[in-house]
Amino acid sequence: MNLRFSQDIETLLHRLLVHPLTLREILSETAERGFCLTISLLVLPFLFPMPPGFSSILGAGCLLLALQMALGRKTPWLPKRVARFQFPRQFSEILLKNVQKVTKLLEKICRPRLFTIAKHPLIWRGNGLCIAWLTVLLMLPIPFTNPVPTVGILVLAVATLEADGLLMCLGYLITVINTLFFGFMGYLAWQTPQFLP
Repeated sequence: MNLRFSQDIETLLHRLLVHPLTLREILSETAERGFCLTISLLVLPFLFPMPPGFSSILGAGCLLLALQMALGRKTPWLPKRVARFQFPRQFSEILLKNVQKVTKLLEKICRPRLFTIAKHPLIWRGNGLCIAWLTVLLMLPIPFTNPVPTVGILVLAVATLEADGLLMCLGYLITVINTLFFGFMGYLAWQTPQFLP
């Protein structure tokens, strides 16, 4: 089964190789799906080695979009500095190579189901809130932890796009695990501050 998510992401990345698009252009072309598609596009680089200087803009864009979801907005908005961001050609090539590995895995586990959960009126806001919280954890300056919340963000974004209620439940579980993990790390840092840089 080919997910619309994987098709949309690969189409966007192929377009970025030919003609770099700004985040504003991507959002305007993908309508309501643009929220989760753009969030996925922004966090995918955190799964792989990333050039310096991108993390702050990518994280800020993801957080702003997720907060708008949590507030119930259906039309995305980004400040000019973030909206003008373009994915460099070389960066898009690396993403395109790696995104196929991610989408192959997702296509095995994701499909529309549990519509009672997936179509609940408050699920859009709840997913946005969880994604926003995971993005905050993602942006914490803790080395080698980026992939941990990134997986949760991707699971929730794809589950929202594909109306997969079961995958949403998995995303909530991952959110709880992330919260406990970072909470435990914070507790260790508080107990042993001499090891902090």
